[in-house]
Amino acid sequence: MKKYYAVKKGRHPGIYSTWPEAQQQVQGFKGAIFKGFTELSAAQSFIKNNKSSLKAPETPEVLLYTDGGTRNTGNYAGGHVKSTDKAAWAYLIKSQNKHYQASAGQLGATNNQMELLAVVKGLEKLNTLNWTHKNILLVSDSQYVLNALTKGWLAGWQKRGWKKADGQPVLNKDLWQQIYNQLSAFTNLQFSWTKGHAANVDNNFVDQLLNQTMDQM
Repeated sequence: MKKYYAVKKGRHPGIYSTWPEAQQQVQGFKGAIFKGFTELSAAQSFIKNNKSSLKAPETPEVLLYTDGGTRNTGNYAGGHVKSTDKAAWAYLIKSQNKHYQASAGQLGATNNQMELLAVVKGLEKLNTLNWTHKNILLVSDSQYVLNALTKGWLAGWQKRGWKKADGQPVLNKDLWQQIYNQLSAFTNLQFSWTKGHAANVDNNFVDQLLNQTMDQM
């Protein structure tokens, strides 16, 4: 089905035919107002109509917390994980009085892979719930994840055939591709960084959840 992405407030307001193009205009832009449509006329009306009822809510309807981790027993800090090292991901979805959570683990995966898989699984659940058009805030303590999503890196990698600006291949390409494909379904998805192992109760919850998973492996 053809989609149109109307950016009312962003870097360059207008109507875009692909999510990556629209994404570059709104991600990281404070107070961005945008929405996806299946008809061009509806997208045009959204751009022209200045009624307050069409503005994106200031507070998110849904919060998605994601986290990933590994117990790296490598020979040095930041070294390659061993095939027997435990790793896990977790997410928490909160919307009013509804909460959803999940976690799973695997051996030999890196921290970054688990951070990405948590996002993949969280977005999958939101899609299953038919919440793709809600105003969603994804909260993560991973700059690795958020920089690619908010600074246009992901769209750039896709355009270059999943290569970085220096020509080197993108690590964890399969997971990034899944996220790239998932994002087109979401019309009001924003991102926020939080400091890990700090005062954010829900971020601490997903961290505890994935550690419980590793404890049980």
